[in-house]
Amino acid sequence: MSVDSLLATLTVRQKVGQLIVPWLSGAYSALDDSAFLDAARWVDSLEVGGIIISVGSPFDIAAKLNALQVRSRLPLLISADLEWGAGMRVVGATAFPQIMAAGATADPNDAYTIGAAAALEGRAVGIHVNFAPDADLNNNPANPIINTRSFGEDPRAVARMVAKYVHGLHDHGMLATLKHFPGHGDTQTDSHIGLPVITADYARLDTLELVPFRAGIAAGADIVMSAHIAFPALTGTDDPGTLSPTVLTGLLRDSLQFRGLVVTDALTMGAIVAKYGAGEATVRAFLAGSDLLLMPANPDSALDAMMAAVESGRVARERLDASLRRLLEIKRRLGLFGQRTVPHDRIMETVGAKRFQDAARDLAVRALTLVRDTTGTLAILRATRSHLALIAYADEGNGSVGQQLADILRQNGDTVEYFRLWPMSGTLSYDSARTVIDRNPMVLFAANVKPISWRGNIALPDSLAQLITITDSTKPTLLVSFGSPYLLNQTPTVKSYLVAWSGVRVAERAAARAILGLSPVGGHLPIRVPPYPLGWGIVLPDSTLPPAPPLP
Repeated sequence: MSVDSLLATLTVRQKVGQLIVPWLSGAYSALDDSAFLDAARWVDSLEVGGIIISVGSPFDIAAKLNALQVRSRLPLLISADLEWGAGMRVVGATAFPQIMAAGATADPNDAYTIGAAAALEGRAVGIHVNFAPDADLNNNPANPIINTRSFGEDPRAVARMVAKYVHGLHDHGMLATLKHFPGHGDTQTDSHIGLPVITADYARLDTLELVPFRAGIAAGADIVMSAHIAFPALTGTDDPGTLSPTVLTGLLRDSLQFRGLVVTDALTMGAIVAKYGAGEATVRAFLAGSDLLLMPANPDSALDAMMAAVESGRVARERLDASLRRLLEIKRRLGLFGQRTVPHDRIMETVGAKRFQDAARDLAVRALTLVRDTTGTLAILRATRSHLALIAYADEGNGSVGQQLADILRQNGDTVEYFRLWPMSGTLSYDSARTVIDRNPMVLFAANVKPISWRGNIALPDSLAQLITITDSTKPTLLVSFGSPYLLNQTPTVKSYLVAWSGVRVAERAAARAILGLSPVGGHLPIRVPPYPLGWGIVLPDSTLPPAPPLP
């Protein structure tokens, strides 16, 4: 059956339902569990067109999606955020470093590799759409939500990375999404919490923010995700881009000639819901130019609001059909009308396969960037085995940051005393950290400060920044960032600073190899970290140490 023939069989309610994409946990649930029954009702009653799936094991995700696909009248389009690989959502899949690591290698083939692995592993569990790559320029160091999720700040370099990432997805069967249009990099507010405002006019956007989006569209990106950001110089209003016809129709459709699907960013986010309410936000987003309505605060309310808008004439039926035609064509192109489920017996051949893990380890090593080593602390650590204190810090959601680093250093001859600090650590914890520091001649700080939705900033606690600064003034100290590269803003006098870009296991392993002298350091900054310019990086060759025991 052709798309137009299928379209003619659908009621208005069914058409509206197809445009709604609720969020679903990927964790295991029984068929009679309340969470699964909710999802089943979305499929049975609302007849939603897709699902955005969150964290779960490969088999749990595949089983849940297969069960929903079987009962759905039309095949479901399944999406997920797999920005730095399928490991971002699929437990046991490959976790590459954050994509700014690819910016640090300056090799667009690394972006291709991340996209290719995400596509193969994601499709194996039933995911069709990657809500990536992030085409934002991180041209504001104070940005509280993009940071290492961007390839960098140079528009031409980011454009090359974005295009290659899109090709990596397409060549391996997955749809690509450019986000967050028309650019989320130059903001100082987390749009999960409030409404960011970018005051730049079209001329500035045209030469900076829009450059990667144009490259991604030229590369064939299938979907563009809107940003919950106001652009008053462009639109003349304080409405977020998601609700602005000037942005989504005038700029994206008419100026950039984008012909694919437009999806909202999550409609649960504070920048939208607080001002407009769930139902009205949904209708306004559709009228502005969105096709898919992602994560409405309440799927039933979203459907009711859209139905009322169609019945009142506020939403034209021709406009509704245009969006649905684009969606059905995507499903047809993916072959979902012929095969919508995935075989469980093929998952273990693909998800977490050695070839992907090796690629992630290789990228993590080549991305390591030495920003400063004025007194040769890293050189000393590479040349001799040492006694050192390792003070680790990350938020509560980041597990045992620095623990793998400590284990590898110990296995290769260093004596390491490990101590962990948390965001809620108080005076007694910091006193204990100082005691550990006092007992050791050298100190390694491992900090994972990364973008986290709803937090509103990306920064070290002031108490930790002070501890690093004071320690660095009294004994050899190396600060390793496993997240934001901008930690020098809070610790400007630190003498040795290494950026590993991510807290995933391959990045910790890469940092350990560099500190042991077992691998070179050759990355370069894809962003400015004052006083260091774009492209800065100190290159260190392999150490001449005698052979060490193999790393795990």
